[in-house]
Amino acid sequence: MLYIQLKKNDTLFTYNYLDLDNENHYPPLVFKFFSTQEIISIIQSLKTKDSFGYDEISTKLLKISASFISSPLTHICNRAISTGIFPDRLKYSIIKPMYKKGDKSDPSNYRPISMLTSFSKVLEKALYRRLIDHIDNNNIWSEQQFGFRKRLSTEDAIFKLTHEVLNALNNKTMIGSIFCDLEKAFDTVNHSLLIQKLSYYGIRGKAKLVIESYLSNRYQRVQLNNSSQNFNAVSGWTEVKRGVPQGSILGPLLFLLYINDLPKAVTHNVLPILFADDTSVLITSQNVHEFQNDLNTSLQHLCDWFLANSLSLNLPKHYSSNLLPKAQITLI
Repeated sequence: MLYIQLKKNDTLFTYNYLDLDNENHYPPLVFKFFSTQEIISIIQSLKTKDSFGYDEISTKLLKISASFISSPLTHICNRAISTGIFPDRLKYSIIKPMYKKGDKSDPSNYRPISMLTSFSKVLEKALYRRLIDHIDNNNIWSEQQFGFRKRLSTEDAIFKLTHEVLNALNNKTMIGSIFCDLEKAFDTVNHSLLIQKLSYYGIRGKAKLVIESYLSNRYQRVQLNNSSQNFNAVSGWTEVKRGVPQGSILGPLLFLLYINDLPKAVTHNVLPILFADDTSVLITSQNVHEFQNDLNTSLQHLCDWFLANSLSLNLPKHYSSNLLPKAQITLI
């Protein structure tokens, strides 16, 4: 069983954040070797860009030379899955801050984007294909997760939320919602917890080793460019000990697996709707007191889960609301 201890009011208690009664519930992932033709198709599927990582090799150049480098690249990819080692030279990334909104002098208003090597993208996409086949074939995804998945989008998540709200109101049922936004979610993923969750989902053996290798001994440096002011600056290399790379191919997939058990943290009469790190929770009830209790309990369960998984709420973007049938408005 996998547990983590939380401390509240100087009292330690144990919180089970993932049900591991049967650690071998999912069959193990066994990597199938890559063919040269598959690696060529992966290279051609990459977006053609002139931008590049620290090695200064763009995907545009990679595509032009695909027929000449596909065989050695295939050997490297197969060597990675047979040994469980992700090459160290592919784990260096340049971070470029992307402005979101607000005060431009506030670093928190920028999103860190990883500029990876083109060769890293090839190996990541090859691993992604094997991982996603395992996940889809074994129905690992939570039905409540809509982010970064094929044939699902924000529109599907919004439709689901709207449908549940209207359905509750039509049935004269009280419905409340909690909207959570996680603070720097991709950057705070706990590697140790992630690896334990991957093992639960059947990603064990060499498959687990290569993901461990992918996450460990990663280095990054920040690069700032301002062409209008002819300004360029770069920091030194720093080791990355937490999080998954934003702008990578494997990063979003690993993050979804990390939060895949979140719906288990809430009770049976609560519906979570997830889109990557944005979490919405709907609570319905016919009874006023039960409704208020479920709302508070759900929020507490969510906070416990976030704490157990080393994630924190972005409080300015976190809020809740209640929608009530007209007949029950006066009861609250």
